[in-house]
Amino acid sequence: MQTRVRKVAHVLERLGLAMAGAASGLFVAALVGTSYSALTSQAFLLLMMIGGAVGFYLGIDTPPLPLSASNGRPTDGDWVGKIDAPELLSAIGTFLAAFSAFACVGIIVLRHDPHLAWISMIMVGWVVGVTMQIVAGTIARLRR
Repeated sequence: MQTRVRKVAHVLERLGLAMAGAASGLFVAALVGTSYSALTSQAFLLLMMIGGAVGFYLGIDTPPLPLSASNGRPTDGDWVGKIDAPELLSAIGTFLAAFSAFACVGIIVLRHDPHLAWISMIMVGWVVGVTMQIVAGTIARLRR
């Protein structure tokens, strides 16, 4: 019983992260779409939402590497003192995607009209961040 509850809780948590990613993608798409007329389509909105949902679903909750052997002592093959690339990619990607979404919400709510260069930087930050999350989550799940 305990295991089922934990699994359901984990799935709900991951779905919540996916919805937060989709909402973030919607905000970024809304801001970028108002500045670039070529990106005002519903397909672009849907693509940004799906990208955010997949990125936040896979990238935020990556399985960590074991730090030591089962007996508690590190061996030569352990990751003690080494960088866990998926964890670093996930952290940087989450920061970039969340910061881009935060900037979009601020711009939309405060009704600012930023220069196209700023909007392009926000879009690039979002795309790079979500891509890093997806790659990190995929790598972490493949190495299990």
